[in-house]
Amino acid sequence: MEDDFGGGSSGASKTYPVQCSSLRKNGHVMIKDRPCKIVEMSTSKTGKHGHAKVHMVGIDIFTAKKYEDICPSTHNMNVPHIKRTDMQLLDIDDDGFLSLMSEGGDTREDIRVPQGDIGDEIKEKHSKDEQILVTILSAMNEEMAVGVKNMTK
Repeated sequence: MEDDFGGGSSGASKTYPVQCSSLRKNGHVMIKDRPCKIVEMSTSKTGKHGHAKVHMVGIDIFTAKKYEDICPSTHNMNVPHIKRTDMQLLDIDDDGFLSLMSEGGDTREDIRVPQGDIGDEIKEKHSKDEQILVTILSAMNEEMAVGVKNMTK
Protein backbone atom coordinates (compact mmCIF):
# COMPACT_ATOMS: atom_id res chain seq x y z
CA MET A 1 0.00 0.00 0.00
CA GLU A 2 1.37 3.39 -0.99
CA ASP A 3 0.93 6.36 1.28
CA ASP A 4 -0.35 9.49 -0.41
CA PHE A 5 1.00 12.62 1.20
CA GLY A 6 -0.28 14.98 -1.46
CA GLY A 7 -2.62 17.84 -0.89
CA GLY A 8 -2.67 20.14 2.11
CA SER A 9 -1.94 17.74 4.93
CA SER A 10 0.69 20.00 6.47
CA GLY A 11 -0.77 20.71 9.87
CA ALA A 12 -4.16 19.26 8.94
CA SER A 13 -5.56 17.91 12.17
CA LYS A 14 -7.70 14.83 12.73
CA THR A 15 -9.81 16.84 15.18
CA TYR A 16 -10.96 20.41 15.73
CA PRO A 17 -11.81 22.19 19.01
CA VAL A 18 -15.42 22.99 19.91
CA GLN A 19 -16.64 24.66 23.09
CA CYS A 20 -18.22 22.01 25.28
CA SER A 21 -21.48 23.94 25.73
CA SER A 22 -22.10 23.98 21.96
CA LEU A 23 -21.84 20.20 21.52
CA ARG A 24 -25.17 18.49 20.83
CA LYS A 25 -26.73 15.06 21.15
CA ASN A 26 -26.12 12.96 17.99
CA GLY A 27 -23.03 15.05 17.27
CA HIS A 28 -19.50 13.68 17.54
CA VAL A 29 -16.76 14.23 20.10
CA MET A 30 -13.50 12.65 21.22
CA ILE A 31 -13.83 10.86 24.57
CA LYS A 32 -10.72 9.15 25.95
CA ASP A 33 -9.04 9.55 22.53
CA ARG A 34 -11.84 7.69 20.73
CA PRO A 35 -14.27 9.19 18.16
CA CYS A 36 -17.75 8.92 19.69
CA LYS A 37 -21.32 9.82 18.80
CA ILE A 38 -22.98 11.68 21.67
CA VAL A 39 -26.03 9.75 22.90
CA GLU A 40 -26.70 11.58 26.18
CA MET A 41 -25.87 15.03 27.52
CA SER A 42 -26.74 16.82 30.71
CA THR A 43 -25.52 20.07 32.21
CA SER A 44 -25.14 20.65 35.93
CA LYS A 45 -25.66 24.09 37.42
CA THR A 46 -22.68 26.19 38.36
CA GLY A 47 -21.44 25.78 41.88
CA LYS A 48 -20.50 28.70 44.14
CA HIS A 49 -16.96 28.80 42.70
CA GLY A 50 -17.21 26.91 39.46
CA HIS A 51 -18.37 26.43 35.96
CA ALA A 52 -21.40 24.54 34.73
CA LYS A 53 -20.30 21.02 33.93
CA VAL A 54 -21.44 19.04 30.91
CA HIS A 55 -21.78 15.29 31.38
CA MET A 56 -21.61 13.34 28.12
CA VAL A 57 -22.14 9.72 27.17
CA GLY A 58 -20.77 8.71 23.81
CA ILE A 59 -20.68 5.50 21.79
CA ASP A 60 -17.45 4.76 19.92
CA ILE A 61 -18.31 4.96 16.20
CA PHE A 62 -16.06 1.99 15.40
CA THR A 63 -16.33 -0.35 18.38
CA ALA A 64 -19.76 0.64 19.81
CA LYS A 65 -18.13 0.85 23.25
CA LYS A 66 -19.67 3.33 25.69
CA TYR A 67 -17.56 6.21 27.05
CA GLU A 68 -18.39 8.99 29.50
CA ASP A 69 -16.78 12.35 30.16
CA ILE A 70 -17.43 15.48 32.20
CA CYS A 71 -16.16 18.84 30.98
CA PRO A 72 -16.65 22.43 32.14
CA SER A 73 -19.07 24.06 29.67
CA THR A 74 -16.62 26.84 28.82
CA HIS A 75 -13.75 24.47 27.94
CA ASN A 76 -13.03 23.12 24.48
CA MET A 77 -13.30 19.47 23.51
CA ASN A 78 -11.95 17.89 20.36
CA VAL A 79 -14.37 16.82 17.65
CA PRO A 80 -13.12 14.29 15.10
CA HIS A 81 -13.22 15.04 11.37
CA ILE A 82 -15.56 12.33 10.07
CA LYS A 83 -15.95 11.45 6.43
CA ARG A 84 -18.53 9.16 4.83
CA THR A 85 -17.82 7.72 1.40
CA ASP A 86 -20.06 5.45 -0.66
CA MET A 87 -18.11 2.90 -2.69
CA GLN A 88 -19.35 0.22 -5.06
CA LEU A 89 -18.79 -3.35 -3.89
CA LEU A 90 -16.94 -5.36 -6.52
CA ASP A 91 -16.10 -8.52 -4.59
CA ILE A 92 -15.33 -10.06 -1.19
CA ASP A 93 -12.08 -12.03 -0.99
CA ASP A 94 -11.49 -15.28 0.94
CA ASP A 95 -9.87 -13.37 3.83
CA GLY A 96 -12.98 -11.24 4.38
CA PHE A 97 -11.74 -8.04 2.73
CA LEU A 98 -14.05 -5.94 0.58
CA SER A 99 -13.03 -5.02 -2.93
CA LEU A 100 -14.46 -1.54 -3.43
CA MET A 101 -14.46 1.09 -6.18
CA SER A 102 -14.92 4.82 -5.68
CA GLU A 103 -16.88 7.11 -8.01
CA GLY A 104 -13.57 8.16 -9.55
CA GLY A 105 -12.71 4.55 -10.38
CA ASP A 106 -10.09 4.05 -7.65
CA THR A 107 -10.19 0.61 -6.06
CA ARG A 108 -9.45 -0.41 -2.48
CA GLU A 109 -9.08 -3.79 -0.88
CA ASP A 110 -8.05 -2.91 2.67
CA ILE A 111 -11.40 -2.76 4.49
CA ARG A 112 -12.78 -5.86 6.17
CA VAL A 113 -16.36 -7.04 6.10
CA PRO A 114 -17.68 -5.70 9.44
CA GLN A 115 -19.04 -7.99 12.15
CA GLY A 116 -22.77 -8.09 12.76
CA ASP A 117 -25.86 -7.17 10.78
CA ILE A 118 -24.18 -4.89 8.24
CA GLY A 119 -21.53 -7.47 7.41
CA ASP A 120 -24.22 -10.14 7.06
CA GLU A 121 -26.24 -7.87 4.76
CA ILE A 122 -23.18 -7.13 2.59
CA LYS A 123 -22.40 -10.86 2.24
CA GLU A 124 -26.03 -11.75 1.52
CA LYS A 125 -26.51 -9.09 -1.17
CA HIS A 126 -23.11 -9.98 -2.69
CA SER A 127 -24.07 -13.67 -2.88
CA LYS A 128 -27.20 -12.67 -4.84
CA ASP A 129 -25.06 -10.56 -7.23
CA GLU A 130 -26.89 -7.37 -6.23
CA GLN A 131 -25.20 -4.09 -7.16
CA ILE A 132 -24.63 -2.32 -3.83
CA LEU A 133 -22.88 0.70 -2.38
CA VAL A 134 -21.04 0.27 0.90
CA THR A 135 -20.77 3.35 3.13
CA ILE A 136 -17.27 3.74 4.57
CA LEU A 137 -16.88 5.86 7.70
CA SER A 138 -13.42 7.40 8.21
CA ALA A 139 -12.09 9.16 11.31
CA MET A 140 -8.80 9.29 13.22
CA ASN A 141 -6.97 7.08 10.66
CA GLU A 142 -9.56 4.33 11.11
CA GLU A 143 -12.09 3.18 8.57
CA MET A 144 -15.01 0.83 8.69
CA ALA A 145 -17.97 -0.20 6.54
CA VAL A 146 -21.07 1.11 8.33
CA GLY A 147 -23.88 0.92 5.81
CA VAL A 148 -25.24 -0.71 2.68
CA LYS A 149 -27.60 0.55 0.00
CA ASN A 150 -28.71 -0.73 -3.37
CA MET A 151 -27.28 1.09 -6.36
CA THR A 152 -29.82 2.96 -8.46
CA LYS A 153 -29.59 2.28 -12.15
